Amino acid sequence: MNLELSGKTALVTGGSKGIGLATALVLAEEGCNVGICGRDESSLIEAVKKIRQFDVEVESVIADVCDKTQSSEFVQRCVETLGGVDILINNVGGSFGAPRIIDGDLNDWRQTFEINLFQGINLIKLVEPFMATKGGSIVNVASISGWSEQLAGSGQYGSAKAALIFATERMALELVQSNIRVNTVSPGSILGAGGWDKMAHEAAEQFMEYVKEGFPMGRLGLPYEIANVIAFLVSPKAHWINGRNIPVDGLQQPVPVRSRRPW
Repeated sequence: MNLELSGKTALVTGGSKGIGLATALVLAEEGCNVGICGRDESSLIEAVKKIRQFDVEVESVIADVCDKTQSSEFVQRCVETLGGVDILINNVGGSFGAPRIIDGDLNDWRQTFEINLFQGINLIKLVEPFMATKGGSIVNVASISGWSEQLAGSGQYGSAKAALIFATERMALELVQSNIRVNTVSPGSILGAGGWDKMAHEAAEQFMEYVKEGFPMGRLGLPYEIANVIAFLVSPKAHWINGRNIPVDGLQQPVPVRSRRPW
């Protein structure tokens, strides 16, 4: 499908691995110029090589998006090199602290909300002036953990993703007059993202039990399956989708504690 994205500029945070890299590649294949950031230089170098095979412009920046100065530098570099911003994918996320809410301290909460919510809001603030005159599209990557306490990897993580899903709908209402759409994609458990590959190799029996009990389709998802949905959402083909949370989880089901990944 031609998603009518050719010539657009897309920024993807955490774009050197997993869902972020898959998204950058799908957008590049659709003709987008792509800016990516990450914390590991070698991974960024390899990612740029893969993206350039689609004959598009690429900018990569070593940046920790939880640092406001580095986030600003990422956006400014991409604007200068690529000529603007039409699309933002807030892909970075993570979890800190103990699985149970009552076992985590306030620093766990602060770090988890910083990486899953606050840094993404800051990036939206940074790109909004560049989108305000011509419109744009933003996708925040949340998680199915954001609406089911039985699926949450940790209490802090699930709470932060729930806040992101709520904030996305509110931001969509606030930015709609500038023709900026904001949506959320909520992946389930994805191979190649979040350490599931490690569990599959190091605890194969437990992993297979987890898959059998929790995945009616018989497997975990793959990064490109999330990336394809993200690419559709940011495209003109999805112009009537705004402020919504789209689960991409293969109908993943709650799994008893004994079969969950050991955190």
